[in-house]
Amino acid sequence: MISRRNFIATSAAVSLNSLAAAPMPTRTLGRTGAKVSILAFGGGSRFLMYKDDEYEAVLNRALELGITYFDCAFGYGNGKSEERFGNVLKPHRDKIWLVTKIGDRDYDGFMRTFEGSLKRLKTDHLNLVHAHALNNEEDLAKLEDKNNGALKAMYKIREQKMTQAIGVSCHTAPNVLKSALERHDFDCTQMALNAARIGQSEPQPVSFEATALPVANKKNLGVIAMKVFGQEKLNGKASVDELIRYSLSLPVSAAVVGMPKMDMLEKNVAVAKGFQPMSPTDRDKLFGSVGQHKVAMDRFFADHIDC
Repeated sequence: MISRRNFIATSAAVSLNSLAAAPMPTRTLGRTGAKVSILAFGGGSRFLMYKDDEYEAVLNRALELGITYFDCAFGYGNGKSEERFGNVLKPHRDKIWLVTKIGDRDYDGFMRTFEGSLKRLKTDHLNLVHAHALNNEEDLAKLEDKNNGALKAMYKIREQKMTQAIGVSCHTAPNVLKSALERHDFDCTQMALNAARIGQSEPQPVSFEATALPVANKKNLGVIAMKVFGQEKLNGKASVDELIRYSLSLPVSAAVVGMPKMDMLEKNVAVAKGFQPMSPTDRDKLFGSVGQHKVAMDRFFADHIDC
């Protein structure tokens, strides 16, 4: 006769195996044409919480569960996140969409960081490189500088096929991102899209959802939602299921999420694999319950660039 303890352990194992076997939904990443998992693995501060003897297991589990989009940045631990990704993901390079983000706004600085990123990630090319954390009009002007701006470097690495696509990420400046997307030849963009609708609260309330997202969709850019949990500031205000479903119910390709514990990875994957779109009415209702936190979140994210 099987003991209760063994029954529970066996049931848990079957459940995890079933989760791994279930297909991960994919979507097309805009004009790149690539198919990517709707849940993307975030390599920011939450990933860096894993100890050096822990991170390999969570990355391998993410692969096993069907995640194909892996997002990091040089700014995450001054290359530590990239190094960790490179150590584990190299054998799977042809099966994943590998992304990094670079904060340098000048041509030379961008190229130096990019070359270092290739070495740390143990690859000769990337699938997508973002200009990291566009902040304001002055910041955009530096990026656009015709003589020494990083945008010039981004076009170069795409033309020379050192990256398949280029993009720009933005945390709290929807109108600036809107201008950048309208003016330049990006393939993708990453923006804060959550149930509290992060964006500038003063002097005029603005959201990415209403401002930058329509431009990205019109240009058929690959859109990646981030800040789904508002750096945990929305946790407890709504369920994990609701928060993920909210962002994935928008016209986006994927949602990148930081998962600092293995059980969080398992839970988020379960939500993604069982994803059902949230109706506009339910999305508005959820915003009504968590939108009161928008101003405080905007202030927190004003100088925050982690994903």
